[in-house]
Amino acid sequence: MRRGAAYIDELIAQGEHVTQDFKYQITDARKIARSVAAFANHAGGRLLVGVKDNGTVAGVSGDEEVYMIEEAAQVYCRPAQHVDFVSHNVHGRVVVEAIIGIAANGPVMAPDEHGNYVAYYRVADENVVASRVHERVMALREPVTITIGAPERHLLDYLSTHGAVTLNGVARLAHVSRAAADDMVVALCEMGVVALDYHDGDCVVRSV
Repeated sequence: MRRGAAYIDELIAQGEHVTQDFKYQITDARKIARSVAAFANHAGGRLLVGVKDNGTVAGVSGDEEVYMIEEAAQVYCRPAQHVDFVSHNVHGRVVVEAIIGIAANGPVMAPDEHGNYVAYYRVADENVVASRVHERVMALREPVTITIGAPERHLLDYLSTHGAVTLNGVARLAHVSRAAADDMVVALCEMGVVALDYHDGDCVVRSV
């Protein structure tokens, strides 16, 4: 693994994005658990601790941030997650790189501001609460079988032309209840025919 100032400078130049976040300091294990869960539920990612939002390297003074992230991952994430840590000397300051992998068993839940455990997901450079349908997709353990009938074909034809549609839009297109639309989307996601994205704060279905 690459270490040191040049490596961290390259990462900082990328800015915050779907698999990278800057943290000046860690003061709340419950809050940072949302970041760990969001990365684990999506594509994995890294926290660069000791880096301000604007990319300035401030550094960390001790191991408190590491302990706090470990507490977040082990105590406040359900199921608990593993985090790897690498320390980098960057222009005389220490930056801690916390590396989170993709969860083996999802969805990973973390406490919201009210203490309720919810699934978080990474969208661009933000952590968002995953929709219930997305939670079901992340929780799938066994293959799902589905018969491609008229409702499914109508949805797939629409997606081939328009690109994406909201979950409520799926129900309208397929002329089925919202519950039936959710079941259909979960099955199609498992088949790898469609996927879920987030747009303007809403969960949408898109073709793959």
